Amino acid sequence: IVTTSVQFLESLFSNRPSACRKLHRLAGSVILFDEVQTIPDHLAIPTLATLSWLAKRYHATVVFATATQPAFSHLDRAVRSLGEVGWSPKEIAPPRLQLFARARRVHVNWPAPDETTSWEEIAEELAATPLALCIVNLKRHARELMRHLLERDVEGVFHLSTAMCPAHRQAVLRLVRSRLRRGLPCRLVSTQCVEAGVDIDFPVVYRAMGPLEAIAQAAGRCNRDGRVSHGEVTVFRPEDEGYPPGAYRQASDATKMFLRSKGPTGMNINSPALFEEYYRLLYQLARPEQKRPELLEAIRRQDFAKVARLYRLIEQDSINILVPYKRALYERLAEQVRAHGLTARWIRSARPYTVGIYRPRHGMDADAIWAWLEPVPVARGARSDEWFIYTNREGYDRSLGLMPDDAPSVWLV
Repeated sequence: IVTTSVQFLESLFSNRPSACRKLHRLAGSVILFDEVQTIPDHLAIPTLATLSWLAKRYHATVVFATATQPAFSHLDRAVRSLGEVGWSPKEIAPPRLQLFARARRVHVNWPAPDETTSWEEIAEELAATPLALCIVNLKRHARELMRHLLERDVEGVFHLSTAMCPAHRQAVLRLVRSRLRRGLPCRLVSTQCVEAGVDIDFPVVYRAMGPLEAIAQAAGRCNRDGRVSHGEVTVFRPEDEGYPPGAYRQASDATKMFLRSKGPTGMNINSPALFEEYYRLLYQLARPEQKRPELLEAIRRQDFAKVARLYRLIEQDSINILVPYKRALYERLAEQVRAHGLTARWIRSARPYTVGIYRPRHGMDADAIWAWLEPVPVARGARSDEWFIYTNREGYDRSLGLMPDDAPSVWLV
């Protein structure tokens, strides 16, 4: 069974019969979670408690896989507070094997704690490096860096972000991989969307300062196939510093604290001990045992309806927009849904050509993008509040993706 962690975990906490009927298949199974560091800290305790219960009562084996293993064992006491089972995992590969050191393929260059770099300087370095990936924290940063590169008329410049629909991102990745294989100049500017689950291999990677686990994931895109003796990863702190809000910003601040206290020589991303210390600090700052007290109390009271309502991995209210990436296909999909309304079949066909954005603002300070959003019809003459057609056929850029004017909320990461 292959599914997403969102579908899997939200089914575990659901009270709907359709979701609950699937759960018997988990008894006696092996459950493999990849990129487990993406579990939000505010849901870590109920998630771990439920998975440990599956292991004890239903004889499931839960395997957490990631290059940046969170120190979940430090939450054992809080997990145990939801039941008799805590969280005391066993390492499949014992530390004595030193797998991280043996698999080391990159050298990471860290800045001095107070050193900053302008986008112009990064653009100059990329222009002088034929094969390079640069990962930034915000979409506006990616657009700014792209502007500097295009002004310099640099050959082989590409962009990747969630402002582009999935089909567009896949097309860019195919082209980038082809140029890498042939040794043609290729500079890819991307947001964090390239860091997990994307098989790509650059000899040189630049990474804007961010969470320590994100920097390690960026390093996983460098010399991934071992084609050179060692790849070069350069971490830089932009002058125009900015981070997505919440846990991402907090984790970035923790990384900067580590860099200040340990210095560049103490930031060995191949050291599991460093990540254990880092996650311990994050848990001290975030205090996950104090997050979502209403959810934890609902679990203790076995209020299944409230648990299902409160357990959400993706909380931000978002909408889906059909964009004119491929004009003929866009016109056909728009015509179909206008004629027949929203259906599961249409969603499957349209999904590769949609962009998800945070719901724009309504009211007095409404975002201008609403003027270009046509709600998709559903049954009985109603209109969807989650699916829209983007009617500005010139508002989707062939390099940067969705580019509505004056719509700041779109560019939140």
